[in-house]
Amino acid sequence: MKAVVLLSGGLDSTTTLAMAKKEGFDLFALTFDYGQRHRIELDRARDIAKHFGATDHQIVKIDLRQFGGSALTDSIDVPTHRDQEEMAAKVPVTYVPARNTIFLSFCLAYAEVKESNDIFIGVNAVDYSGYPDCRPEFIAAFETLANLATKAGVEGKKQLNIHTPLIKLTKAEIIQKGLGLGVDYGMTHSCYNPGENGMSCGVCDSCQLRLKGFQQAGVQDPIEYSSPLQRG
Repeated sequence: MKAVVLLSGGLDSTTTLAMAKKEGFDLFALTFDYGQRHRIELDRARDIAKHFGATDHQIVKIDLRQFGGSALTDSIDVPTHRDQEEMAAKVPVTYVPARNTIFLSFCLAYAEVKESNDIFIGVNAVDYSGYPDCRPEFIAAFETLANLATKAGVEGKKQLNIHTPLIKLTKAEIIQKGLGLGVDYGMTHSCYNPGENGMSCGVCDSCQLRLKGFQQAGVQDPIEYSSPLQRG
């Protein structure tokens, strides 16, 4: 069995990769260099794909800075020091317009070429930053589209499935799941606003969600942060 796994180098996607491997899939990892300010995640993704013995790992370059519209791809400040209520109030400026739609479209093409029936993506609808393309409704709609848009789907040869094993888990549950699979979270990167040395800031939304997850899981986060924010 072959699985295309969307791998960013972050906590969620790494856990998803480990889960796909546990299920016995041959791993075909797909990472995107899309002009993101946190480019250190590309190095993390390379190391993680190698660590898990991916059969193939492709890094696809697309420059979403040409469109902008996000703090990750444009000259917009990344929000920091926000509480949970502020994070949940509206879609944040770190949302990259149509990012998961774009990424899944590439995954779909890769899966067709590799004759894979399965795509894994580490979206989460519990402890997340309110992104519209992380919701179950979006995934279900894209899966329907995928089976209408492919040669194999039209010919009725196979049903393509999009797996979202983390979608109903809290960040703490994701971490516990990953630790049970032997994931080394010291290899991962979650920060949206790292320093020049690549160190995570500790105060952006993504860092805070990660830190909260480790705290609730009762486990020390193995990575270092530049901010003295309290940690679990």
